[in-house]
Amino acid sequence: MILPDIDRLREEDPFTGQVIRGVATNIVVHRSRFEFDLNRGADGAVYRTPDQSWGLQVWRSDPAPALVDESLSMHAAYYNMLAQLLDDISVRNKRFVLIDVHSYNHRRDGALAEPTPQAKAPDINIGTFSMPRSDWAWLLDPLLAAMGEFDFNGRRLDVRENIAFHGKGEQTRFVHERYPGQGCAIALEFKKFFMDEWTGEPDAAELSAMRGFITHVANVAADLLKR
Repeated sequence: MILPDIDRLREEDPFTGQVIRGVATNIVVHRSRFEFDLNRGADGAVYRTPDQSWGLQVWRSDPAPALVDESLSMHAAYYNMLAQLLDDISVRNKRFVLIDVHSYNHRRDGALAEPTPQAKAPDINIGTFSMPRSDWAWLLDPLLAAMGEFDFNGRRLDVRENIAFHGKGEQTRFVHERYPGQGCAIALEFKKFFMDEWTGEPDAAELSAMRGFITHVANVAADLLKR
């Protein structure tokens, strides 16, 4: 790779693994999206050109076919693992919710530049593109309300649906296609208010509140599924 570590980190989702630890069943991925992107299909999981990776030049030269094959084998292994886990959950539960947690940048023009306006960059973006929205409104609408009402370090977060992102990733598509009517996959993107995008430094208090937030969301979803 030719991409500097700081630029790579800026486009990844650092610290989000920490915030899902309060959920009993969780998966944290420890591979770089620049090696293979689990939220894209196999045909686009390995970035070959800058237009696939936010204009960034990832490789000094085209990656060798053997390297690409190895990356794609790990991509496939992940989805095999996810299928086994969710198949087991689906046998034991009438319905289930998967919260697909990510983060996104809002200071792309530089450390000293103005951030993306709040109107276009909610604190929490919920993506529902691949979801049959009307079928899951009974769960999603009260869940969104619970997110907006959560006491997040003394404030309420701006939670909106399909603003910065629409939830078109591979993981939510996989769940809705494999478990129609049974699995509800919610793409949840934290704006990176919890860290400095340009230095990589986190805010410990915000991360702690994020963990409480995700645990609360999971508990509310579990209660809704029991109704």
